[in-house]
Amino acid sequence: MKNIETLIDEGGSFSIADLEKIGCVAAASDGHNCLAMLVRRQGESLSDLMARFDTAIGLAWSHGVITDEVNT
Repeated sequence: MKNIETLIDEGGSFSIADLEKIGCVAAASDGHNCLAMLVRRQGESLSDLMARFDTAIGLAWSHGVITDEVNT
């Protein structure tokens, strides 16, 4: 979870919460921009969600791709 660790080390933040009508959501911000918002899939383990989340944060930094599974 290199990207999540770097995010925190550089002053960013993330949260995981159960949102009504959406379900479990993981969201990351670098303090200026939203980097990723992922919805936990049915049957997906928290560990698997965190692995996808780490990858999504990396994609935001390396390719400018913002993953948004909440506002579809």
